[in-house]
Amino acid sequence: MSSFKKLFKRSSRHASSSIPQSSSTAATEWPVGLDVVYDSPEASLDIVAIHGLNGHREKTWTADNGVHWLRDLLPKDLPTVRILTWGYDANTHASDRVSCQYLYDHALDLVADLTRKRTLTESTERPIIFVAHSLGGIVVKSALIHSDAARQGAQYEHRSVKTSTYGILFMGTPHQGGNGVQLGRALVNIASIFVAADDRILKHLERDSEWLQQQLGQYGTISSEFVTKFAYETYKTHTQLGHKILVVPRASAVVPGQADAEAIGIHSDHTRMIKFSSTDDGGYKKVSENLQIMARSAGETVRSRWETEARVDTARRNDVTSFELPLNLSQVTDVPRFVAREDELRRMHEVLGEGGERRTAILHGLGGMGKTQLAREYIKRHRKHFSAVIWLNARDTTSLQQSFMQAARQIHQHYSSIMYVRNAVQSRDLDEGVDAVKQWLEEPANNKWLVVYDNYDNPKFGVAKNIHRRSNRDASGTMLADERKQTAAPGEDLTQQAFDIRPFLPGTYHGAVVVTTRSAEVELGTYIRVKKLTDPKSCLEILASTSYRQGVDQDEAARTLVQRLDGLPLALVTAGAYLKGVPSTTFADYLTLYEASWRQLQESSPKILSYVDRALYSTWNISFTHIQHQNPASAMLLRLWAYFDNEDLWYELLREGLSSNRKKYVHGIVADKIRFDGAIRVLYNHGLVEADELMRERGGESQGYSMHGCVHSWTQHVLNEEENEESIKMAGVARECVGRHVPGRDAYFMRIKVGWQMQKQCISGH
Repeated sequence: MSSFKKLFKRSSRHASSSIPQSSSTAATEWPVGLDVVYDSPEASLDIVAIHGLNGHREKTWTADNGVHWLRDLLPKDLPTVRILTWGYDANTHASDRVSCQYLYDHALDLVADLTRKRTLTESTERPIIFVAHSLGGIVVKSALIHSDAARQGAQYEHRSVKTSTYGILFMGTPHQGGNGVQLGRALVNIASIFVAADDRILKHLERDSEWLQQQLGQYGTISSEFVTKFAYETYKTHTQLGHKILVVPRASAVVPGQADAEAIGIHSDHTRMIKFSSTDDGGYKKVSENLQIMARSAGETVRSRWETEARVDTARRNDVTSFELPLNLSQVTDVPRFVAREDELRRMHEVLGEGGERRTAILHGLGGMGKTQLAREYIKRHRKHFSAVIWLNARDTTSLQQSFMQAARQIHQHYSSIMYVRNAVQSRDLDEGVDAVKQWLEEPANNKWLVVYDNYDNPKFGVAKNIHRRSNRDASGTMLADERKQTAAPGEDLTQQAFDIRPFLPGTYHGAVVVTTRSAEVELGTYIRVKKLTDPKSCLEILASTSYRQGVDQDEAARTLVQRLDGLPLALVTAGAYLKGVPSTTFADYLTLYEASWRQLQESSPKILSYVDRALYSTWNISFTHIQHQNPASAMLLRLWAYFDNEDLWYELLREGLSSNRKKYVHGIVADKIRFDGAIRVLYNHGLVEADELMRERGGESQGYSMHGCVHSWTQHVLNEEENEESIKMAGVARECVGRHVPGRDAYFMRIKVGWQMQKQCISGH
């Protein structure tokens, strides 16, 4: 590498021949360094644009009508990227600026600037696609050669640029001679656009081109690692000498036979081939569409490359103290578009960030709130903070043990010399697998890991209290059909499924742990409550990304649907999945079906991969089964709530039912305040109800509680699906409670969804 540094180092003779300029004037006329022209909060790709000779960081990409296509057009086609332009002094105000030796100095600056920017924005491993015009392509090639050569002790941080580069769009870049045109002559052609090149400059460039050709020969050894597009001009360009030429003809702009490469003709001249006035420009369409295609595969390819880089680096060091594992989140399906939750992500990082002791975050919330996806998104954003991430399914002991064994296999794959891990994998004994992974996590030097215990919804700590050993039946003796499918077999005691997670936690006091759960009883760390989404814009984004429909934010019915689904991610994703499969069904149609045929609509909706085997109509059945075993009064309260308004229910209102001849339905709930609090506590611990902050003051009466609208629909259409004598009696209890206690009860009933037949019976006096 040192020989090439000598070859391409700018000579003092060249430097002395430049025309003096003040630094402030140069900085104004020729802005240098990186400029972010667009940055999405969800950016997963960097597009970096490099101008050519006599180019400008902004003007090069700006059409005569003032449209800067990288800033004004491309973000509409690629909304989740960051777009940067990079400027350097390529002005031809002196002959030495045409020197190819000078281009190599710029290449070093490009790598350094990108490395700093991406380090400071925690995006070092984000994929890169370069867009390079004219001699800017030579700068990019030189930059990648330099980055590839970086090693430990020799600007190793610069290596990240090459590792992250997925593709390059060369636009009018001379790569070689063709049809008798030597590379040096092609360089002179470019210079002639701006200066009247004399024989001295011609010789100068021809001499440099030999060095340049030798340097670019190194690029051939790494070029196959990138997806490459060769754009070439088809129109001639005016030169300073008064004639027109094809500055970089196709034979020079396209490298024949290069792997994973494609030639693209742009119907414009050399200087205008990178200026697009609108999205209708044919050249823009070709460029944008090629960038969109490259963007689709960039993430997976670059992620795999970084994982390979880590394995090779570990093998090179033969470091037996290394505990790094490549990220593997294959157990959890990603959502099409993760939105909102910035406060929760920030809170998680406050808990799980740097620290030498054990850090534990408990993500608690209603089923369907997106706890699993929140944990996955946190890992994607902060993976570089952890040497290894292990994802475990904690739904039950068997699932958890199997996840531990899967983790043991992953560790063994990368560290086959660790004897206790090898023995556990070979024995296939699940208990040994658990012990081996825990031992690996407990190694003193292995203190930067993160372990996720997902779906720990059935906890058991110490001696279980208030556990009623009975079959899976509700208070009336009926069993839920979906419950048989998704929980224990009929008659099986759920106390046998509940388990204590603590023996599965590593014993040493280091590392980071995330537990996702529906139960508030899991008090093993910092408690982070995952609540419904409150920003309608975020809800509309989910609806748009899952339904694959445009203009959702302008659709009034879509806005109404978002209000009805009340910020529950599972409900939004379910609605989007249904609408995706039936393009002729409008948001207004879906809303009508939701109100009139809730159960049938939910059963007809496609399965949601990102929510495992849970559907909106069945996701809370497992919670109801747990509630039945913990406190039958809580289960009865849940069923009875179907006949009240979901937004407000309180103790004194329910106590009115004790005066009814149907008081058996409320006696176990409101015989006294302690029983009511006990029944509510179980529902609250499962995330099914919330304290109603808006109704805290009620003239001396106790605070009320509210239930999510989607949960309320589930109580109506699943828990109380059958229309029988008992359901009519419960509806009557609700009517009597409201009639005796609520002033303006007509308004109260109007808030109840009157489309449900059972509530019509309730209001009409049945």
